[in-house]
Amino acid sequence: MTTQEDKRYDPKDTTLKFVNGPDDLDPLPSEEGDQCLRAEMSCGHAVTPESLTGWCRSLLDQGQYKFKCPALKEGTHHRCDAVWSYQEVRRLAGLTPEEMQYFEEKMARLAAAEYCEFKTCPGCKSCVGREDLSNLSVQCTLCTADKGEHYHFCWQCLKTWKGAMPRSDRCDNDGCINHDVEILKNCSTIVLPEVKGVDACPSIRVCPTCGQRVEHDKTGCKNIICPRCQLEFCFVCLKLTPECLETSSYFIACSDGVAPRQTSIPVWHRN
Repeated sequence: MTTQEDKRYDPKDTTLKFVNGPDDLDPLPSEEGDQCLRAEMSCGHAVTPESLTGWCRSLLDQGQYKFKCPALKEGTHHRCDAVWSYQEVRRLAGLTPEEMQYFEEKMARLAAAEYCEFKTCPGCKSCVGREDLSNLSVQCTLCTADKGEHYHFCWQCLKTWKGAMPRSDRCDNDGCINHDVEILKNCSTIVLPEVKGVDACPSIRVCPTCGQRVEHDKTGCKNIICPRCQLEFCFVCLKLTPECLETSSYFIACSDGVAPRQTSIPVWHRN
């Protein structure tokens, strides 16, 4: 490899498999890019160091730490979606020390956010998780030990719990509302210019699998990969992509039309 600004494969590197085909991550490369060697990834698709670095960095910037191949399978309109290991990406992208530090720190933060959700206890200010994701009443073990009695706070409004337990909608504190639901109710609508037949779609959705709030950048196809659970779903009809594609395509309106605004947040039941 050469410098960060001029990444190239070494043609004498026998550990890489070079191919003559186009760069599958950049179908319209620049004239300079046409002169770059292409190497074959484990899934069989060809890349250059620059295109691989750019694609994987864009995934990290979208909150995704699993590197999936975006190239289309030969003879189909379906993406490859093969998962590349970080070790493979680091090697074939020729990541610089600065890039490796950025990638590894970003991956660690995103992985922690996927598997752990914490909030600050209003009593002792410690970070607390919850085992029952359908119950807003959360017991703080530190406050319970300190006070000598059970201490619960509301996961939603972050105040000392009031009212009966357990509850999944709200506690009895004034102003205890689900702000994500309010955002879903009141968000504006958007047009997806590259998707035929979609003229007005809510601009904010929550993932139908894990409840993560997401927005569409209004470019490309109608599907989106959730940054938390990593599942792909249709932003328009809210079905998981494989189900949506049974009766539609990436750039055509769904057979069931635009799903109405969501009024609740799905609870993620991790396998």
